Amino acid sequence: MKNVYIETYGCALNKADTFIMETLLEKEGYKFVEKPEDADIIILNTCVVRLETEERMKQRIKELNKFSSNKKFIVAGCMSSAEPATVLSIAPNASLVGPQAVERILEVIKSSERKIILDGDKASVTPRLFEGKIAIIPLADGCAGNCSFCITKLARRKLRSYPLREIVESAKYAVLNGAKEIELTGQDTAAYGLDLGGTIRLPDVVSKVAEIDGDFMIRIGMMTPEQAMRILDDLIEVLKNPKVYKFIHLPVQSGDDRVLKLMNRKYTVDEYRQIVTEIRNKIPFVNITTDIIIGHPGEDEEAFNNTILLMKELRFERVHLAMYSIRPNTKSASLPQIPDSIKKKRMHIANKVYEDVAYSVHNEYVGTISRVITTELGRKGSVIGRTINYIPVVIKNENAQLGKWYNVKITEASFYDLRGVLV
Repeated sequence: MKNVYIETYGCALNKADTFIMETLLEKEGYKFVEKPEDADIIILNTCVVRLETEERMKQRIKELNKFSSNKKFIVAGCMSSAEPATVLSIAPNASLVGPQAVERILEVIKSSERKIILDGDKASVTPRLFEGKIAIIPLADGCAGNCSFCITKLARRKLRSYPLREIVESAKYAVLNGAKEIELTGQDTAAYGLDLGGTIRLPDVVSKVAEIDGDFMIRIGMMTPEQAMRILDDLIEVLKNPKVYKFIHLPVQSGDDRVLKLMNRKYTVDEYRQIVTEIRNKIPFVNITTDIIIGHPGEDEEAFNNTILLMKELRFERVHLAMYSIRPNTKSASLPQIPDSIKKKRMHIANKVYEDVAYSVHNEYVGTISRVITTELGRKGSVIGRTINYIPVVIKNENAQLGKWYNVKITEASFYDLRGVLV
């Protein structure tokens, strides 16, 4: 049977797509190898969310295409769907598989000719493979929005929710095989079920997964504020479940209403503030993580300062900051652009504010004892665990094992994580 090499870039959803492809391939008897030179088939699962990422993908396609004279080369992921002409200009003989066509990977591999399949039918296959103690399970791909800056919408064009039964079976399999964290992922997890008539929603899925027997935690993936508002009461209730991390990834993108309108985001800053306040009132230790784009077209000094003020006011535990970069075929690309020098200056200011706020939040944990579940290996023999509100804790103890609960005394804090010792 043929050997397959898969290389993956991008978000958790992209990683889940790779696990879906691997699940299908393993079932057919394909073997996975660690080096492209040892493979008969090479699959590159791409990301194209930012300009620098796209440049990295172009370089990697060029490097792996050197093997295409005697190996089958498949470019999968968002770049294959959002920019197929660019991919084929670098690798003319490559087959393309869009992120919403991963279930058809066997069709592409078995074909004697080059295949280009960018769209699929209903999402139906969830992964039966995972790495370490964390299982990534997609709830849905695509979203219900149409943000002006987003190229992912061009790659994952329609919302496709996975069947509840498939999600639960995938989670059961993962828990039975040692997973301690079930990461329920999607472009917008709160949009789950809109394409299925709206009878089953995100809280229903989380509740069903939480009913699975076993010692594990559930991490709910990113959601948009407008969809979170729609299910807020039930979302808060499900966050109270002991098996669910007290964690919400809720991208605000800007602290200015005018910029949010230019971004085509469907909420106001005040509505976002109300969501955060409501969640925090009901779940005091909740970790609110957000995304912010710095330098989007239309962001003047007042708008930027409004974003900084919101960061300070809401004291996010983590902020994924990104400097705006033009994405082809998006509406924001056609707007007047802010000079790079200004964007870089603002990024520096925003990073400093984020680090100061996050350090202040984390420093409150120093001297306390936290209940932590270990899920990853760290550097120099350390183990990384997560608090119930999903803050990473580095445990410098060779006796700490993966997949265990420990009481950890927090001895140090940084803006990024906590450090501690076993009690």
